[in-house]
Amino acid sequence: MAPVYKAIADQPGLQPVLVSTGQHREMLDQVLNWFGLTPDHDLNLMAPNQTLSHVMSEAIKGIDRLIDSEEPDALLAQGDTATVCAAALAAFNRKLPFGHVEAGLRMHNLDQPYPEEGYRQMASRVTRWHFCPTRRAFNALEDEKVGGEKLLVGNTVVDALVDTAERAGDPQTPLTRPRLVLITGHRRENHGERFNTAFDAIAELARSQPDVDFVYPVHRNPNVRDAVFERLDQIANISLIEPVAYPEMVALMKRSSLIITDSGGVQEEAPTFGVPVLVMRDATERQEAVEAGVCELVGVDRARILSRGQSILEAGDKARLGEVKNPFGDGIAARRIAQVLAGVPVDPLNI
Repeated sequence: MAPVYKAIADQPGLQPVLVSTGQHREMLDQVLNWFGLTPDHDLNLMAPNQTLSHVMSEAIKGIDRLIDSEEPDALLAQGDTATVCAAALAAFNRKLPFGHVEAGLRMHNLDQPYPEEGYRQMASRVTRWHFCPTRRAFNALEDEKVGGEKLLVGNTVVDALVDTAERAGDPQTPLTRPRLVLITGHRRENHGERFNTAFDAIAELARSQPDVDFVYPVHRNPNVRDAVFERLDQIANISLIEPVAYPEMVALMKRSSLIITDSGGVQEEAPTFGVPVLVMRDATERQEAVEAGVCELVGVDRARILSRGQSILEAGDKARLGEVKNPFGDGIAARRIAQVLAGVPVDPLNI
């Protein structure tokens, strides 16, 4: 949302108010500092061991209070979290137009991803402006015949990435080998035995590639950390590090020969750098990256992770895809969103 905030601030006649939920506090503060942003309001919603229902109810109440104090003309939120669904419902309850950034992603399976699929479907029912990142997302909303205005603008993730890639330098994380495999994993549906299986495969892959650095910025969720350290600690060429700031993550992606992830954002970012990605999911709502040849679905199949990882790494630089046109955006999605809100002509999308 950082590019959206800046684009709205730059658009004559519009004034943004930035609200933080407080989720992932340390990582959030790093991102805000990088983009030079300070929230106008911090809902500070996060508490240890709270349920999703508690997060959503507190978010609705907090946003409702801000609607009273700020008297906004519209409310925007990005993604498919509990707080996005809460923002949509809070706006609906007050008859405020809601703009959903990254609208239309669909798996049509409420268990994958859980709970995000349910949240984004619910948000779509009360959205005034559906800011769709791709034609596939736009068509999904057309097929569902949801109300509101469906607008193909691109993904603001690419806006943030383009800006950061221009400013970020080389990785600060110590790297001692000529090549790098970057690993991320956190999704709720992979917790437990699925992660155990995937991490065993990654451990075997690392042992088979002693001349490659494997770097894993480990999510703070104990359900992830415990499994990671149990299976990947003490392997010589695997570095388990704390979560890194956004510019460092971008620098690591640029430097990588391979990425192994279950992250939706990484699937959207990797095409910009032409880095092959093995996706630890059985299906993806970001099929555009698969069709572009950047991402490959391997689930948590131990044999597939190992064999495909070895094939890509043994191919060396030939595995990199070079200049790939990112199917998720052209770097000015946020400007289009601001133009829609201002009621002025919208720049054409170039993807």
